[in-house]
Amino acid sequence: MSGKAQGDRFPIAMERFLQTMSALDPVTEQGVKDAILELCEIMRVAKAVTCFYDNEMFEQLNEGRSVVGYDNGKPCRVVATQRMVTSIMTVIVCDVYMAYDEPEWSEEERARAHLVMKMIQTFVSRSRLQKVVDRLTYRDDEDYPNTRSYLRYMERMGRAGKLRGMAAVHFNLKHFSLVNRQIGRGAGDIVMHSFFNGLALLIGEAEEDGILCRQGGDNFVAIVRQEKLDAVLNYLKGTAIAYDALHTEERVQICATVGVYRIPQDFQYNNPSDVMDKVMPTIQAARSSTVTDVVFYDEKMIISKEKVMRVQSLFPRALETGEFQVFYQPKVSVTTGRLAGAEALCRWFHDGEMICPDDFIPVLEQGMEICRLDFYMLDHVCRDIRRWLDEGKKVVRISVNLSRKHMMDYNLLQRIIEIVDRNNVPHGLIEIELTETTTDVEFLDLKRVVSGLQRAGICTSIDDFGIGYSSLTLLKEIPWNVLKVDRSFLPEDSEAPDSRRNVMFKYVVAMAREMGLECISEGVETAAQVEMLKANSCDLAQGYFFDRPMPAKDFEQLLQQMQMRNQESL
Repeated sequence: MSGKAQGDRFPIAMERFLQTMSALDPVTEQGVKDAILELCEIMRVAKAVTCFYDNEMFEQLNEGRSVVGYDNGKPCRVVATQRMVTSIMTVIVCDVYMAYDEPEWSEEERARAHLVMKMIQTFVSRSRLQKVVDRLTYRDDEDYPNTRSYLRYMERMGRAGKLRGMAAVHFNLKHFSLVNRQIGRGAGDIVMHSFFNGLALLIGEAEEDGILCRQGGDNFVAIVRQEKLDAVLNYLKGTAIAYDALHTEERVQICATVGVYRIPQDFQYNNPSDVMDKVMPTIQAARSSTVTDVVFYDEKMIISKEKVMRVQSLFPRALETGEFQVFYQPKVSVTTGRLAGAEALCRWFHDGEMICPDDFIPVLEQGMEICRLDFYMLDHVCRDIRRWLDEGKKVVRISVNLSRKHMMDYNLLQRIIEIVDRNNVPHGLIEIELTETTTDVEFLDLKRVVSGLQRAGICTSIDDFGIGYSSLTLLKEIPWNVLKVDRSFLPEDSEAPDSRRNVMFKYVVAMAREMGLECISEGVETAAQVEMLKANSCDLAQGYFFDRPMPAKDFEQLLQQMQMRNQESL
């Protein structure tokens, strides 16, 4: 083809190429290929190759991605190379080839070739930059699709009416901090990625199959087809994941607590909250359940959500006006039958009715309101103790529960001591009950707080011993005074002496005594259980067999009776 004919066609082809790349709509790969093909034919190019490198180091190592934009299959030679370093330090190299039998370019043709290569580099740079922006926006630091990706998917599919018949799944990997502690954080990252990739493969890669994203930490969200839901839930209930690339027999079992909302066929989409508001209560219910790890949405959860909102709205005023009252449940010596202490328990009276603790404590545990209530309780217990002391009563040690949420408060130790000292209460009359913990950070904070309370002369007890996952480590590493055995360890009257629960209870009590700890069993309801405690040398008991939680005025009478009996015995 003559140079004049080429000159006539080149401006038209170049204009078409520029229009394709600058279109407002997303640029199609085929459109760019067609434009490049036309230019290559005009310019007598046999092959055009673009190489992309993340940085200059990768360029030196020749580790990049090559794209052949055009190749007519003829034997050819390189006739032009152009290199570009972008503003984000990526490197783009274009190589242009001509067939061996083609005449050399004129100066004008060579200038046009470099102009085309420059435009291609600009296009590639823009495309790669868009991909970087997309990755930073829609993927997290560990390269998982993030919540923005999840919301974008729901918006796109919801507007198209394609969420109908799908299922929204939220899940939390159970005790993953223990996995990190057991195999190391590096191996833990491998496990999480492998678990994620296996589930993503199960869900499917096509857009209509669904999506899997990470909300943060060990919390994940997904949209899946309902016909795949059973397989997904089986995977989440427990899957062995290899964490050693060289020895794949090294595996760890990963399972999750799961909330599920089956999106109905008549679902009308307005915004992502139409789905989120349904599935969020399910994962919260799954986390707090002692029966199942998988909870499905039902309409009753709307009522539950309304209860949560009611508690949250009433709480500030209730705290201010003193609607929360301290009830005391006695702790009794199983050998003497005498009062040996008490646990302070919270009761909420609103409009003349008592709100059950199960209806408000879990709600307050969802946020930091529980910490305000705990400090309120500690302060009111200290006021009662101070009043009893001023009245000349002999006072027993009172234990006060503190939520695990307090472990986020670095000044917790100082706050506890300040409340006790402000009420001028002897430290030995206060016992702080703390529950087991399973995370590394909470464990270190728990150890620091308990050790500080010990130095201040305030007793500490490990509450609900036996229902957590790090009990023995807590006993070994933290200087407790009291071990409180959870009621689930206490054998029933009908159980044989050699039943598993009897054996476990026996050795838990023996271990506590060998370690110099007081041991108290809660939930004692029968005379046979009291005899079992005596037989196993358990020091103290607490439960309905002795007394139910009672108002402060009734507990004062117990203190008075105890003092009178002590005087009579002298």
